Amino acid sequence: MTIALDPSDISPAVPAPAESEPPTAGRTDSSEEFWVQQPEPEAAEASAHEPADEAAQEPSSEGTAGEPSAQESTGEPSAQESVADADPVVVRDAEDFGVYARTGGWAFALKVARSVRPGGQPAEGTAATKVSAKAFAELAGCSPERVMRYYKAWDMAADDGVVPQFEVLVPGEDIELPDADVWLSYYTSRNSASSVRGQAISAAAEAEGIRPTKALEVAENPTALRAAILADPGTAEAARGALLDRMKEDPALQTEMARAIARTDDLKKAVASEAKAADRIGYVRQIVENGRIKTPAGQTVEAPAELRAEAERHLSLLDELDDSEEAGEWAGEAYDAVKGLVAKAVEEDPALRVQERRTKFYNSLQKATKVFEELTLDEVMEEDIYEADMLQRLESLQEAIGTCISALRRATTTS
Repeated sequence: MTIALDPSDISPAVPAPAESEPPTAGRTDSSEEFWVQQPEPEAAEASAHEPADEAAQEPSSEGTAGEPSAQESTGEPSAQESVADADPVVVRDAEDFGVYARTGGWAFALKVARSVRPGGQPAEGTAATKVSAKAFAELAGCSPERVMRYYKAWDMAADDGVVPQFEVLVPGEDIELPDADVWLSYYTSRNSASSVRGQAISAAAEAEGIRPTKALEVAENPTALRAAILADPGTAEAARGALLDRMKEDPALQTEMARAIARTDDLKKAVASEAKAADRIGYVRQIVENGRIKTPAGQTVEAPAELRAEAERHLSLLDELDDSEEAGEWAGEAYDAVKGLVAKAVEEDPALRVQERRTKFYNSLQKATKVFEELTLDEVMEEDIYEADMLQRLESLQEAIGTCISALRRATTTS
């Protein structure tokens, strides 16, 4: 059970609480929170009510020199000690501790809920004897903010029907309280939980199945989060997964991450390498899934059975790789093997080989035509950019085009 204390809430010692009140835990000036170890309720009750005659049967306190006695090692009462004879102050502390062990923060929240009337509410009926949160905080020696956090926790629980509404509670009256574990669902010691940002973090934490206070604590300590990511691979992996999930719905974060990668040479090279590997894996996967291959010239034809089987073998090896294994080398090997089989399939099919060469020639002709068409001859005439080398290159090009035309005409006549 965790009880959070604000450093500002710490005050000098106050009088001991009444018998109906649980004990206030010790406070320190060096920490915002302290922890209370709770015994199991059944074990506490058994220890509190154990008869003296059973305790008398324990071994004698005299033991071997240097060894603790049975009473010292077990904490059980000796033959001369009886629970019935315990000091009333000790009894009251034990009873109050038992209440807290069973109910946790509800024991304190009840005191706030039955005694506090926030400012602005009319002092009518049972509320006439109640005080403001500020006055209650002054009496308790803590901050009004802490009092209101308990008040709001009770309010939320009352809305859910877990506890009674404030109006039916009377100062000093005890009621049956929920289990201690339920308290954590309603109470938070952090002011950030009430903000829009805090509510979003709390909702995300509940969706992940963790306590909102844990997520809020991390959010309030970005430096600690950074340190954990830098030092621990497991934390870094969790952060990476979270960032990827968030980027799917956050275009602004996508842009920021892309910009950061583009400005970092090592990351830019790594991205380029992974993109290349992904393209090669995609090439192999496309053959397996669609049963078709794309030739070097850009033709799409049916994949031979041998080629498809080889592609399936390589793809199965790639799919078996762990996330921690580098896929680049495996992807390159698969791509080269499949590309080699594609080239072999083209060469072994006469009709496909001819069509492949025809497509290559036509593609080259299209590129050359486009480049020549983009030459702006008007600029040559208007400005003094002429050089003798330009004319020589054009004359060589004209000669090559003439040779190409003659060869095509001969091939046409022969066929």
